[in-house]
Amino acid sequence: MDATPGGKGKKGAAGRKGGGPRKKAVTRSVRAGLQFPVGRIGRYLKKGRYSQRVGTGAPVYLAAVLEYLAAEVLELAGNAARDNKKNRIIPRHVLLAIRNDEELGKLLAGVTIASGGVLPNINPVLLPKKTKSDTAETAKSPSKKSTKSPKKD
Repeated sequence: MDATPGGKGKKGAAGRKGGGPRKKAVTRSVRAGLQFPVGRIGRYLKKGRYSQRVGTGAPVYLAAVLEYLAAEVLELAGNAARDNKKNRIIPRHVLLAIRNDEELGKLLAGVTIASGGVLPNINPVLLPKKTKSDTAETAKSPSKKSTKSPKKD
């Protein structure tokens, strides 16, 4: 029945010539130097039926693009968190990061971020009008005022 001596046929990696220890598996993410999962993205591309066939480079490229976008948003959101003297990134920081960046704002123009709020913006028409006396007072007042409070009798 079996052509190998001993009566048992070997299958798969164990049937290799040499019979040495098996090499350690290296993921495609590690090969590409990425953090995002290339294999999982490839599986989603196939399962999503976006096309009949998916090339081997497509999930690698898509993983690299997604990783870059995620890193960009996280960096800007971290800067926004630091500006607000916070250690943690919250949805508000993500919104401020995206809306203050021209390219990301254009990419995510139609996106609503839950608990993000809005950009701080007051229409100039709504601000109180400055008169000539107001501008003259503000220019003189810092030099006139004393730092001590008046003494009570």
